[in-house]
Amino acid sequence: MKFHLMQTGVVGRRHEIEQGMAGQRPELYQRFLEEVRGYVKHADELGFYGYCQPEHHLQIEGFEANNHPGMFSLFVGQHSKRMKAGIMGYTMTTHNPVRVAEEIATLDHMLQGRLYCGFTRGYHARWVDAYGIKEGVGATTPDNVKARDQQDARNRSLFEEGVRVIKKAWTNDVFDHKGDNWQFPPEGGSGGHPAYAKYGKGQDADGIVRQIGIAPRCYQDPHPPIYGGFAASGRTIDFWAEEGGKLIVLSDNLDFCDSLNQRYIGHAAKHGREVTSTDASAWGGFLMLTSDKERAKKLMEEHMWFWDEWFIPLGQRPPNVLIGSADEIADQIGKAHDKLGFDELFLMFGQGHLEPDENHAELEEFIAKVAPRFSTKAADGTYV
Repeated sequence: MKFHLMQTGVVGRRHEIEQGMAGQRPELYQRFLEEVRGYVKHADELGFYGYCQPEHHLQIEGFEANNHPGMFSLFVGQHSKRMKAGIMGYTMTTHNPVRVAEEIATLDHMLQGRLYCGFTRGYHARWVDAYGIKEGVGATTPDNVKARDQQDARNRSLFEEGVRVIKKAWTNDVFDHKGDNWQFPPEGGSGGHPAYAKYGKGQDADGIVRQIGIAPRCYQDPHPPIYGGFAASGRTIDFWAEEGGKLIVLSDNLDFCDSLNQRYIGHAAKHGREVTSTDASAWGGFLMLTSDKERAKKLMEEHMWFWDEWFIPLGQRPPNVLIGSADEIADQIGKAHDKLGFDELFLMFGQGHLEPDENHAELEEFIAKVAPRFSTKAADGTYV
């Protein structure tokens, strides 16, 4: 089993966030970078497979300061030797897909393949509305999804087409595309250049650019592994089953998780992809490893304060929580594994909430007492 760490991107401790505007305090952001650098180095040494983060912007309150997925993944890569950087992920309602394809390909080279990536739809209106790549696009919420309203449909259309354009750019030397939201090159083509005809592709005999290609191509062949970040709706499951993105599911409802796997497997088969539950999804939750019941109670209170203050008003349910002693957490993982058959575990941890020494101790204990029950250590030091 591969073990991934995920940070939310918290800049301040609770008392600092409660003071207001923690996200704009330079001293807190400098401490955040120093602490994350330490987590990345330590996780790399311990044998974690990857370290990942989501994309969020305009977070002046300090809850989720991950404002450039590519840049932050380069930061992870610079401070690790063999661990992979994970982008979870680019929010495709706020990006030009060809630019994202090229940016990820460039990062893949800079990290020499130590990269995987996910793509998301965007649920936080303040920044999705401000960064929306097309007029009228907005965030989507669980209520929008259930209602299948116009806003959700517009968001979904941009998301799905964006991912497909990225894959087209990754798997072709040159390509063209005309969809509901994007056209590459634009209608009528683009102005050409004599060097395009001599040394490249995509220009017609009249000197008009009819196809484009990204440079560089990805370092990994054909591209970095793709994940469907935190998918739960049936239509999104179907999309990833068709496109080959592995789901990341952070739920303690194992019957629900299994139903997602079965839907994924069935829909993939309709599109010529024969997959298993292991291929369909990864599992995980928020790690709170302690044998002290009183400490466990305090950790849960701290965690729920964060979730209640930030995520619940946005319609986001609390994730699965892996709480207790090493034996208790191993039992939770074991039961889930027996039911779901996953081979990757994504662990959120107390980055930002807790002091670094507490987090480092927890990660060390997890690797020493939990990881060996599900994995063996490879020659490069990674648990697999």
